[in-house]
Amino acid sequence: MARELYIGVMSGTSLDGVDTALVAFETGNETAAEQASRPELLATDAFPMPDTLKSALLDVCMGQATSLKQIGLLDHQLGHLFADAVNQLLEKAGIEASAVTAVGNHGQTVFHQPDGDSPFTIQLGDANIVVAKTGITTVADFRRKDMALGGQGAPLVPAFHKGLFAQQESTTVVLNIGGIANISVLRPGQPVIGYDTGPGNMLMDAWVYRHLGHKYDEGGAFAASGTVNPQLLSQLMADPYLSRPYPKSTGREHYNLPWLEGQLAALAQEIPEQDVQATLLQFTAKSIAEQVALFSHGQQPQLLVCGGGGNNPLLMQRLAELLSDWSVANTRDAGIDPDYMEAMAFAWLARQRIHGLPSNAPEVTGASGLASLGVIYPV
Repeated sequence: MARELYIGVMSGTSLDGVDTALVAFETGNETAAEQASRPELLATDAFPMPDTLKSALLDVCMGQATSLKQIGLLDHQLGHLFADAVNQLLEKAGIEASAVTAVGNHGQTVFHQPDGDSPFTIQLGDANIVVAKTGITTVADFRRKDMALGGQGAPLVPAFHKGLFAQQESTTVVLNIGGIANISVLRPGQPVIGYDTGPGNMLMDAWVYRHLGHKYDEGGAFAASGTVNPQLLSQLMADPYLSRPYPKSTGREHYNLPWLEGQLAALAQEIPEQDVQATLLQFTAKSIAEQVALFSHGQQPQLLVCGGGGNNPLLMQRLAELLSDWSVANTRDAGIDPDYMEAMAFAWLARQRIHGLPSNAPEVTGASGLASLGVIYPV
């Protein structure tokens, strides 16, 4: 049985850095699903994003006036950032670039508009630079083929989750809490379901950064110091996106600090900063739990959490309280590092593309058919 190495690169909506994962896949005569069920995570790394680059990206993501020159500069800078992140992982793992079949580079999403007459999505990070600096074939631009087939282009990880966790006897929901929260619903003998439930860490991160200068609310301490405001929570939960049917996806172009400021202004009451944070945490937990609860079928359904939000004990506690009939755990308990699940998924997506195997889940994205996603940039 042959073994191939791939590197997955992911920088999510939280903009807190670049996650990289070196993953080994067995290759042979198995089906795509069987191959996906046996990845081995060999090494991981977290590469920081410079504050100046993060600030410039936030400006673009939240709709501030920009120019083609600025977009080009960001594309170039991100290309170097992703390449440096890959090279640092190689050095850390003691692996030569020649041993890696391909890099799966998601790129940095700056705008995602899957609906309307002209759906589109934009990820920046020049894959040519990644190839030039690493010497490794790179696969990028994963979302647009699915959108060309009428899909949302997101979420893409449920197809990977299906291979990892689908062999369960009861319903399993894999919840990724990054900037946005998304779920993969795996039910025995039924097609996978997956979609963005709404905000994950994004609003909490933005609020704590504004008032405390912290990149995230470590341990949920800021939220724990406040009290949930029922009026604000009710208003946030009335956001139309939450009640839309799936397939659906969203991002920073919808949930952002100006959106939150509008919600606060509409209340016309002063709310202490820590109470806003407490309410945002409850908003994230409740908007997730309401969607997960729709799939409370069978005996002892389980919720497996990954992403940065899984490291917030208060958020995990609230999820467990709201989903008392569920077994709520971290994906680490199932043998998968929760902080590198998405990076692993893009290593898998690169592997599928290199071998010409389908990697989208039309029942999740709404695409008209299967596709091998991504564009190959050879050495």
